[in-house]
Amino acid sequence: MKNLYIALSFGLISTSLIAQNKDTKTADKLFNRYEYVSAAKEYQKLVDNGKGDGYVYKQLADTYYNMFNTSEAATWYAKATETNQDAETYFRYAQMLKANGKYEEANKQMAKFAAMSPNDNRAKAFKENPNYVPKLVEKTARFTAKSLEVSSDKSDFGPVLYDNELYFTSARNGARRNYGWNEEPYLDVYKSTMGDSGTFSEATTVTSLNSKFHDGPVTISTDGTTMFFSSDSFREKLFEKDKANNLKLGKNNLYKATKSGDAWGNITSLPFNSKEYSTSNPSLSRDGKTLYFSSDMPGTLGGVDVWKVAVNSDGSYGTPENLGSKVNTEGNESFPFINDDNKTLYFASSGRQGLGGLDIYSIDLSNSSEAQNMGKPLNTEKDDFGFSFNKAKNIGFFASNRNGNDDIFAATPICAVDLLTVVTNAKTGEILADAKVSILDDKNNVISSQQSNAKGEVSYKVECDKAYTIQAEKIGFESNSFPVAKSKGPEAKIDAKLQPIDVIVTPEAIVLNPIYFELDKSNITAQGAFELDKLVQVMNNKKDLVIFAKSHTDKRGDDNYNISLSERRAKSTVQYIISKGIDASRISGKGFGETELKVQCEPCTEAEHSQNRRSEFLIVK
Repeated sequence: MKNLYIALSFGLISTSLIAQNKDTKTADKLFNRYEYVSAAKEYQKLVDNGKGDGYVYKQLADTYYNMFNTSEAATWYAKATETNQDAETYFRYAQMLKANGKYEEANKQMAKFAAMSPNDNRAKAFKENPNYVPKLVEKTARFTAKSLEVSSDKSDFGPVLYDNELYFTSARNGARRNYGWNEEPYLDVYKSTMGDSGTFSEATTVTSLNSKFHDGPVTISTDGTTMFFSSDSFREKLFEKDKANNLKLGKNNLYKATKSGDAWGNITSLPFNSKEYSTSNPSLSRDGKTLYFSSDMPGTLGGVDVWKVAVNSDGSYGTPENLGSKVNTEGNESFPFINDDNKTLYFASSGRQGLGGLDIYSIDLSNSSEAQNMGKPLNTEKDDFGFSFNKAKNIGFFASNRNGNDDIFAATPICAVDLLTVVTNAKTGEILADAKVSILDDKNNVISSQQSNAKGEVSYKVECDKAYTIQAEKIGFESNSFPVAKSKGPEAKIDAKLQPIDVIVTPEAIVLNPIYFELDKSNITAQGAFELDKLVQVMNNKKDLVIFAKSHTDKRGDDNYNISLSERRAKSTVQYIISKGIDASRISGKGFGETELKVQCEPCTEAEHSQNRRSEFLIVK
């Protein structure tokens, strides 16, 4: 049903007259009257009777496209593109394929669209980043999504919460006549009360707003006394006559209402409404100074764009302004919602790189940032649109037809912390770029590793109320770990100060902290590796340095065994140094067993034995 607001209401439905003939007359008339259910049946009859051609296939595809029957639309676009078609047909075909999760095939159709319309921004975006879907799917989720029981078996969309009242638009009123677009009843404005537990009461119609035509969605001022809402221009007897099809063509228009008691009254049409174009889907800023809306008025970049207009204190209005290419494309942008901060705008788009159908995007209007796809689970391969957010309740709402029908969903923010780590020299305060920064969970599992940027920074987004550890390391500095305390965010900072490695170099030896081995073992330990990295640093700085490594054991065990064990330890030491990029000609080693004890003892304590299990590094050259 939201396609009604994105196509019918904005005059987007068009059809080529080139291939129309007496056979298609009945179907075409139904199509032009927006009675798509009946039109589809008539076009199908033509196909069944062997009278299908490129025109009929495209009309049938467009019919299903307008009802968002993605499977049937894709089937008939495939048939239509067997003959010559315009570029937009290939774009719509790609959209329907994406809506069915067929991204590889969708890319093929987008490539054809891009070749036919190379200057279209949608084509340019595709050519710059054709395989964007995996990145969208892998984006960190910002919300959870839950279907609400307030939804019906008809279309429900445009949810927005004011105080505890959830207003939305619905076609659930079965008592009224159906609209031929999709054989659903006309739209009305409804509301439901949100309880303390987050449940919703049975929805009731907002009788004082609704007409016998389409009504909604709505937006309400902060003080709760003023409402702007969408309604058919028939409310003001504003329409054009299509004599050929015996049809009155109305538009969506914006209206203002004020509250009197529990009812809305004093309904007036906004001065920039017109029978030439539509205005719909309003969202009023919290300061009441700006009204955002959708329209296809002159100056629109695509089919439907997001606009804004100043709401003056004297009740007058400024001149509507298009939000430009930061928001709008050659496709359709609609369902704007301006957040409480008066700078974050949420909107739906079918012209940007999304997962399929309409996707929800956000953009910071206060700077030059790009619009961001909100990712899963808000967006799916189907239509996802009409996002709003109530800061006081910390909950958002949106509509989606992911379950086969436009339903209302709650969007609960996932608590997250933006964790910034800055790596510096602990002695000088100098920024350390290209340091390796890893983040570990509370089980010491490495979650991710990055290199610090030119500012010494690495950013991670982590969960609230969980402890983490940052590990930072850089050649020439001592590695270190930094605990990250549990936090509710939204931000946290770790100053990772690394001590520069200071190694004593005498004329005879490289003096490191003792490198100890475990009893009866020759493998390099973590402590040993840390010390040997210091030796590697010195040898990298002094390219002519040649080292002889001596390995020793304690006095336990017989002499021959200790000689053999120390040889293995010497070899392990040498191999570690070579593995770090030092040429083998610059490092050699030998085991001395227990022949050169550092501590003469009888009996020896464990500490004394440990001191005797050591390596030494003599300068040969």
